[in-house]
Amino acid sequence: MKRRAHTHPGFTLMELMTSMVIGSIILLLAASMLGGSGDSYEQIGGNVAAEREARALLHQLGADFSTAVFHADQELDESSDSWPADRIGFLCLQPDDAQTDDGRIGDLCAVSYYIKDLTIGGKTERCLMRGFRESADTFKALADGQTASLFAPRSNIDEPLAFGVISFKLKPMMRDSAGQWTDWVKNDSTGPEAFDVRLIVARRDLAGKLKTPGDWDGGGKTRELLGQPDEADRNENLEVYSTLIRFGNHANP
Repeated sequence: MKRRAHTHPGFTLMELMTSMVIGSIILLLAASMLGGSGDSYEQIGGNVAAEREARALLHQLGADFSTAVFHADQELDESSDSWPADRIGFLCLQPDDAQTDDGRIGDLCAVSYYIKDLTIGGKTERCLMRGFRESADTFKALADGQTASLFAPRSNIDEPLAFGVISFKLKPMMRDSAGQWTDWVKNDSTGPEAFDVRLIVARRDLAGKLKTPGDWDGGGKTRELLGQPDEADRNENLEVYSTLIRFGNHANP
């Protein structure tokens, strides 16, 4: 009686090579998906951080505006650039804990807001700055008739409140006889009752491509990325924040 020989079938070289190719493709696809997920997570995180920053800035601006004290020499420079970069400087009341012991002799202080280009990591970052002068400096400047000096930028004191700022627009407003909001008529006795604030911030992806002051102004290759100012609300590269904030001791808008 003959014994049947047992055969052990295996894989051919072609089958092994085909399996390796398929496996490599699967690994590459998985790595690509993981990488894309990581980039999306980082992008979303960056945009959330930018939104928090912008809202914190508007909160600080509202707090400063709410205790503003009108002075004929307060500063309001409305920019005529296509992407406005307005400046404002005014007097306001500040609590004790906002000042140092040496700089506090009262509660009347000076605050200013303006846009400035800072060099960070070898590239330009456009920021919205807040200047703050304590009451001792404020009273001295007022006594010397040097109110304007309170609103002059000082790099060793002023601090950036928001990064990636494309535009900062302040429109002074007042109520007409019918109680409707209208443009403020400048005079030396009363200030505006509110400001229509419009803040435009570049999202993280766009901000990373803006490396020079010219880039932030929308020149050269960045022109298409920034688009037109009147179309900022529809630009996926930009975040736009608009709000009406009361100024001084007036009724809420």
